[in-house]
Amino acid sequence: MQKTTLLVALATIFLLISCQQKSGEWVVKEDQNGVLILEGTDSVLFFQKATRSLNGEFPRANYIHPLYGLDNNRMTEDFPADHLHHRGIFWAWHQNYVGEKSVGDAWALENFSWQVDQVKVDPSSGGCKLETVVYWKSPLWLDANGQQQPFVEERAEINIHPAQGNYRIIDFAIELEALVDGFAIGGSEDVKGYSGFSWRIPLPGDVNFRGVNGNVKPQNEALEAGPYMDISGNLDGRPGREGVVVIDDPANPAYPNPWILRSARSMQNVAFPGREKYSIPKDQPLLLKYRMIVYKDELDPGLFHPNRP
Repeated sequence: MQKTTLLVALATIFLLISCQQKSGEWVVKEDQNGVLILEGTDSVLFFQKATRSLNGEFPRANYIHPLYGLDNNRMTEDFPADHLHHRGIFWAWHQNYVGEKSVGDAWALENFSWQVDQVKVDPSSGGCKLETVVYWKSPLWLDANGQQQPFVEERAEINIHPAQGNYRIIDFAIELEALVDGFAIGGSEDVKGYSGFSWRIPLPGDVNFRGVNGNVKPQNEALEAGPYMDISGNLDGRPGREGVVVIDDPANPAYPNPWILRSARSMQNVAFPGREKYSIPKDQPLLLKYRMIVYKDELDPGLFHPNRP
């Protein structure tokens, strides 16, 4: 009896290992901190559900880190020494207002928090879908009992496509529904106007930026470069080039949006809406969509078309 039970257990373990090693099959590992998604044995990304901080400072949640490359190397940074508030792949705004009242700075992590209420992962043969429901809160916005009251419900859908040779596509759809009247978001209140969909990746000396009309050079203010930005170089310190492409969706407001780019010690950013505040009425949720392509070696520019399936 014991021998039979042992054989069954060993066979079950072997089956689980075999399933996880097959390319195109998704593995989901969840703990109290968040969710790790793998394709076979290859790590793809980790969604940070719980709040992280650095000795109690710069608390953040509701972002992706690490994002992994095609060789299982980390493609993002968290708590970088030069900007401790930067984190992986995130979407956040400096200005968050209810009427004339500021309710925190989600970009700089000041008087702002994310309550990740739901995380659902749906793996299938065609991809892996991560869905979240998150409430935005601030100690500057309280109810009649002195408790923090959410002022935005965020619903995000992240669709991870199976790797195709030397690249993987990840689609982001982020819907913001105001729970109060008079809510608005905005970027930094200077000429740069940065905020919105952002990513913090290593920036080696050979980093290159390419827009729709070819190579571009980062500048202090936002620049026009078309609907996509391709950033590549020796990103992980190993031989060969890797890259990250971000594509602005044609349905986004103010498409194509400008880009805030940095060649060292900083993040990259699709600058929406800029320094002027953008109102989100209670009955009109704002939907923002972006596509990210992670690749190594060279990538066919035909993949950069925003409507490509």
